[in-house]
Amino acid sequence: MKKQRTECADGFTLLEVMIALAIVAIALVTLLGLSNRTVLVHDRIQKVTRATLLAQQLMAEQEVQVVGVGTGGEEREGVFEEPFADFSWRIYYENTMLPQVRQIHVQVRWGREQHNEQVELISFVAAGGR
Repeated sequence: MKKQRTECADGFTLLEVMIALAIVAIALVTLLGLSNRTVLVHDRIQKVTRATLLAQQLMAEQEVQVVGVGTGGEEREGVFEEPFADFSWRIYYENTMLPQVRQIHVQVRWGREQHNEQVELISFVAAGGR
């Protein structure tokens, strides 16, 4: 009597292992790309937050000093001191339709000259008095 040989499927074939490794490799590359993007987004959010806080500080100073300001068209620019030397600022005033109200623009910029990003705050204040 002859014994019949039956094939036993106890393990994985080489093809199955290679397909599984390819799927894992694709998933890892995707996850690494996402973590890199997360770092870039976090850096941008930090810069926007810093610029907003610096702009609020400048705006508060301007609202306090608005009494001595002349009649529109004035403009000042500068760069913040360390540790915020990457940020520059610009302040200018505009007259409104109401002679007793002035519009203050505060811009805080950062980045390379060609790709400047900025935050701008606009406020209205009573000119010539508190």
